[in-house]
Amino acid sequence: MFAQALDRWPADGIPDRPGAWILTTARRRALDRLRRARRADARAEALVYESELATMNEMPQEPEVRGLLALMELQTSRGTARTDAQGNLVLLADQDRSRWDHARIARGLALLERAESLASAGPYQLQAAIAACHARADSWEATDWARIVDLYIALAGVAPSPVVELNRAVAIGLARGPLAGLAALDAIDASALREYHLLPAARADFLRRLGRRTEAASEYRRALGLADNAREQAFYERRLAACDDGVADRER
Repeated sequence: MFAQALDRWPADGIPDRPGAWILTTARRRALDRLRRARRADARAEALVYESELATMNEMPQEPEVRGLLALMELQTSRGTARTDAQGNLVLLADQDRSRWDHARIARGLALLERAESLASAGPYQLQAAIAACHARADSWEATDWARIVDLYIALAGVAPSPVVELNRAVAIGLARGPLAGLAALDAIDASALREYHLLPAARADFLRRLGRRTEAASEYRRALGLADNAREQAFYERRLAACDDGVADRER
């Protein structure tokens, strides 16, 4: 399953939830084996699934494999905090960090440390290092955004893409202020991101923080029109309503 990820992700892009992608692949392979063996016993399914996951102690000493595993652990560690009790989307800034899976974080950080000591960093290691900055921070305000900017610059050097540039611009805004973030967003070639809702959403967030609610509302409307996920649409609707109602902005 990890070989599939290393083969497909560089071409197809990393899924929004890489850990879920790998676990789903493992589950499907386990189920296929069960069907071939004509077993229906649920315990047998669990045993086969566990054996698939156990192949992680058997992976080669390849830095990018360790980086991928670290990224998976760190990203999935925040899974239960990404929505509230009503199923609404909760941004990283507002997540209850006590709900993060700290055992997964410890495993991810250990894997990353071993990966970083093996060779120069590749794209999975760099993405894991970015996730580690969030995992190590006690709060949103304590996040090392300057370090994250540097990591995105490095990531753009080994795996350039418009999405990486977008994330770098957002990190700049969080490290240096919303005006710097808007300038960085304006410097991106937006042609490749015309249908990507996170571009207007990022602009809207910086405009909101500057108190430019009318402009922010316009960008939130664009993001709402492009989003195809119900939770994201509901989030943009709430932000749009806050702009229209003149609700005070949070400095985040």
